[in-house]
Formats: sequence, C-alpha cells, structure tokens
Amino acid sequence: MASQTVSRPAADGGPGPLRRVQSRLHRRPGLRVSALLALPMTWMLLIYLIPLALIFVTAFWTTDSFTGLLQRSFSLENFQDIFTDPNYYLMVVRTVGIAAAVTVLCVLIGLPMAFFMARVASPRWQPALVALVLTPLWASYLVKVYAWRTILAPEGPAESWLGASPGYGLPAVALTLTYLWLPYMILPIYAGLANMRGSFLDAASDLGARPWLTFRTIVLPMVWPSVVAGSIFTFSLSLGDYITVQLVGGSSLMIGNAIYQNFSVSLPFAAALATIPVIVMVGYLLAVRRTGALDNL
Repeated sequence: MASQTVSRPAADGGPGPLRRVQSRLHRRPGLRVSALLALPMTWMLLIYLIPLALIFVTAFWTTDSFTGLLQRSFSLENFQDIFTDPNYYLMVVRTVGIAAAVTVLCVLIGLPMAFFMARVASPRWQPALVALVLTPLWASYLVKVYAWRTILAPEGPAESWLGASPGYGLPAVALTLTYLWLPYMILPIYAGLANMRGSFLDAASDLGARPWLTFRTIVLPMVWPSVVAGSIFTFSLSLGDYITVQLVGGSSLMIGNAIYQNFSVSLPFAAALATIPVIVMVGYLLAVRRTGALDNL
C-alpha cells in the first residue's frame, strides 16, 4: 500500500488584531452600535449640547453696571427683568404669534401643492416639481429677504401690481418668512402623500364619500405626522429669526432682535432671552409628542 502523506496547516500566530476587533464587535451588538454612534454623538456634544448648556449657565449670571464685567454668581435678576417688563412679555407673545401664523400659512399653501405633486401630477413630472420646490433653498437667504424688501417697499412692485402693499411690519415679516420656510413644509407632506396607498382613496370613492369627507377622514389623519414634522421646521426657524424682522419688520421687535441688541451690552441678559425660544420649542415638542403625531414618522 502506497504511503499517504497527510498535509498539516502551517502554524500561525492566531487571528490578527483586526479580526479580533471584528469578532468582538460581532459578539456584542451594543458595542458595535456605540462605535458607530461615537463620532456623531461627540460632534453633537461639542457643537450643540455644550454651547446650549453654557447659554443656560450664563443666563443666571449678571453684569456689573459700573465695570461691565461678568459676575459669575447665581441670580434670577435677568429672568425677573424679562417677565416683569410688559414690553418683553409682549415681544414673546408677538414672536410666538408670528411663528404660529407662518406655520399655519405654510400648511394652507403647502398641503394643496404637495397633494398636487404626489397624487395629481404624473410620475414623469414629480421629480421636476420636487426640484422646483428645492430651487429657492439654493439661493442666498439675504438675497431672498432683500428681494421681498424691494417688493414690499412703499410704491414698490407689490403696490404697482396689486394696488396696495402691506409695507414694512408684522404682515411683511409673516409673508417673507412663509416664503422662506415653505419648502420645509411641502417636502414632508409630499413624502407622506407619496407613501399613501391609492387604494384608500379608491375605496372611499367607491363607497360614495364626498371629496371633503375623504380628505378629512382618510387623507388628513394619514398625512398629519408629516404636517407636524414640517411645522417643527417652520415654527422653530421663525421663532429664532431676526434678520427678516430687521429688514422688513419696520419697528417690530422679536426675540431674535432683542438677543442681537443685548449681546454686546449684557451677555447674561441676552442668554436669558435666548432660553425663551428653547423653552417654547421644548414645550411644543412635548405637546406634539403627547398627541402621538410623531409615532409614525
């Protein structure tokens, strides 16, 4: 019988460092997720959370009226000045009202546009319509605001075309902000309507439902989370805007303008003012979350 030679694998030093790391990550899914999120969470901590925490801390400091130096001692003086002065109270109400009005206008304009794009226009034209909605976002923010300032100016194009112009003031601010943030409302609603099954609308039509009943009982409940998602963008962006108010708001004053004006005068007071939009947005998000509108996003 011919002898058989059995080949043995060459001895090696075991798996390399990379293989050991991969094996450990494979056995521990939690460690794998932590490694993936480490960089973005570090970026968010350094760029967003830490500066936000510093704003809250600075809001409880004061400024020496004689030397102008910061006094790093806990005090509620800044918040007392804000909530006891009726001018600042009205400013907060005015800012929240403008942000709410812009959000409502964006919904009223954006919902029909998104419905046409998603359910009426042919699939061939839908990408082109989405591109047209995105096009204003590529233009400079200041260019768009100055364009509306020119349009709304007394004896400007708006007065020539319509016979009247709102001029500068709160209506001009609401109109300009609606134009600026409208794409942020249209796109989420369009995505929600595009994912909606057409069979629901066909079934409602077969059962004899009128268009308004179909919209109220089928379309609106299904697209409501998308409307809420868009409102978060429009409401928050309007709440913190100050350039538009400065250019087309006339003598109107909003929180963003007050922060800008007090930044070089009293940093702690400006920080206290900056906490108000944050508190308002946290309350808005909590209210929206309690409705369950964000569960299906």
